[in-house]
Amino acid sequence: FHQPRTALIIISDGMQAPQNLLIIADEADMPLIVSQLPAPELIYHLQFHLARALSPTSSMHGVLLSVMGHGVLLTGESGIGKSELALELISKGHHLVADDAVTIRRTSPEHLEGYCDPKFSHFLEVRGLGILNIREMFGETATRVTKRIELIVNLQRMNAELLSSMDRLHQKQRHRELLGIQIPEITVPVTSGRNLSVMIEAAVRNQILVSRGYNAVEDFIAIQQDAINSSS
Repeated sequence: FHQPRTALIIISDGMQAPQNLLIIADEADMPLIVSQLPAPELIYHLQFHLARALSPTSSMHGVLLSVMGHGVLLTGESGIGKSELALELISKGHHLVADDAVTIRRTSPEHLEGYCDPKFSHFLEVRGLGILNIREMFGETATRVTKRIELIVNLQRMNAELLSSMDRLHQKQRHRELLGIQIPEITVPVTSGRNLSVMIEAAVRNQILVSRGYNAVEDFIAIQQDAINSSS
């Protein structure tokens, strides 16, 4: 009770605190809490909340969305159209998590979670329109408080030469390391006439297939090889 690093004492299973324990706690000015939860369940909840509270954090410039239930972090240089793309995706039924400054925390050895200050989580800044309240415009279900980050989409302006030099088959999946965790990343060219919201939806659908072990490139190459062998 008198150790300087002890924060509080918790009694589980709804057990009544002995009177002498209450007296010692008062003398040490130590919080003493009784929980109705069984000890294993109480420990589980404490581990979960402590992991979130004490997890390492970082901050990134971008827009975090929930697209088809998957956390998608849009990145790219300022003015490239991240917020406009986010607004289009929200209008199609997807959800806003954080705009501009996305706080990222590591919640487990394999997972990252993104969020922003809850007071500002429903605001989106769009050039030409200013600050939009997404919750008031699209309803309560248009926003999310937090979301696990599963895909990073980097928006990049490209001229014809740079566009033609891209890996058209996308044979090698790239990753970006955030807080020691590798997150899949794709680069989407921003050029005139491209429907970026459709491309983001397609990228998420493809990432879902990849997570299930399916690779469209390998499938395509195998079919093509079979066709070559058959014609030979």
